[in-house]
Amino acid sequence: MNREFFEWAKCELDPSKVFLKPEALKGIRVLELCTLIFGPVVPDWLGEFGAEVIKVELPGMGDTMRYVTPYGFFWKNISPAFQEQNHNKYHIGLDVRTPKGKELFIELAKKSDVVVENLRAGTMDKWGIGYRQLKEVNPKIIYLANNGFGQWGPYAHGRPSYDAIAQSVSGLMTISGFPGRMPLKAGVWIGDFTGGCMSTVAVLAALYYREKTGKGQYIEFSQGENLMRWLDWTWVYLHLTGKDRPQTGNRDLAICPSDLFKCKDGFIAIAAFTEEEFRGLCEAMEKPELADDPRFKDPLERLKDENAKELLSIIAEWAKDKTIKEIDDLGAEYGFAASPVLDARDQYYSEHWRARGAVVEVDDPIYGKMVEWGSAPKMSETPGRQKWCARPVGIDNEHVFIRILGLTEEELKALEEDGTIGKWGDRVGAKPPDDWDGKTGTFYP
Repeated sequence: MNREFFEWAKCELDPSKVFLKPEALKGIRVLELCTLIFGPVVPDWLGEFGAEVIKVELPGMGDTMRYVTPYGFFWKNISPAFQEQNHNKYHIGLDVRTPKGKELFIELAKKSDVVVENLRAGTMDKWGIGYRQLKEVNPKIIYLANNGFGQWGPYAHGRPSYDAIAQSVSGLMTISGFPGRMPLKAGVWIGDFTGGCMSTVAVLAALYYREKTGKGQYIEFSQGENLMRWLDWTWVYLHLTGKDRPQTGNRDLAICPSDLFKCKDGFIAIAAFTEEEFRGLCEAMEKPELADDPRFKDPLERLKDENAKELLSIIAEWAKDKTIKEIDDLGAEYGFAASPVLDARDQYYSEHWRARGAVVEVDDPIYGKMVEWGSAPKMSETPGRQKWCARPVGIDNEHVFIRILGLTEEELKALEEDGTIGKWGDRVGAKPPDDWDGKTGTFYP
């Protein structure tokens, strides 16, 4: 074990030093007009690495996601589901459908590097604030349009899309679940978050291209197409064999053994593909002869359906009399992969995730102490960070319109009076905590 390397890596990526280091995207301004998840998650990740994000919401109600919440649960008037893709953003309440609202949005776009939206195809263009209009006032703008089916094609006109729709139309749902049972949806919004991840990559690529050429560009991103891309070898296999990929439950069709097994006290995942790993598993099971069995010795032989089923049955029979900890310890001792199936409580209290900053405590000036995820990519020079949590509708109106656009307080008041801009009203999900003092956490004095 190379302890010197581990100590070096720990020091180089020390989570406690994150706020002492610069931000990779500092100086990049992102203008967001998004709702729900597939759009907002992109500025969230860009903001994690230092971009200045201005989130535009409709005065009063705000983003629809403010009212999507598990079991109808709100905490200090905020939805946990809204919180997860709206960190590090400035929140303004602006009705872009009005003439003055449109004008203000265009003025913000002039001063921005990236615009992100996820409305139905053509909506922004209809309002006069789409890419075709914004590039006339800011040729360097990078404009990302995220939606379910893209900006053109038979499905693009008027069809809404949600994560379950993307999982269905992409084919992901068809291959998920157990043989002979109904298709199974992933338990999280995988279409939204993976789509947001890949469209963030597209924005970063566009920023790099602009750095070299000075040119902005238009990016459209389809949620369904993205999930199709995540189906690994499924399409190639169909092309070469004419066979569709079947449902196989938790079994991996390309690595054997790799499956979920029931122990005396719960479930554990076990995988062993290389010769060394598989031999270690066989020794741990006190069945070393299996490592030399012609059916199992070669990884490709193990993948044959009849051999795989037999091997997985042997492992299942062995695992059922063991505890999760016993197999987890054996994996560490004999060199095969094993992990308990952890739940949210396990993650929350995990010493490993806490030590690495994957689970962090954020002391937000408005909402107080919250436990959140930490940045997944660990970067030695420009690490990501959470500076603050999601915020009430319009709380940053003064900061954005006065400091960035140069409006006066009198002009701001007039815009509030005619409904062009606004704040949260009296809506749970949109307003601050009931005990908020009206000033703490604001960025404009």
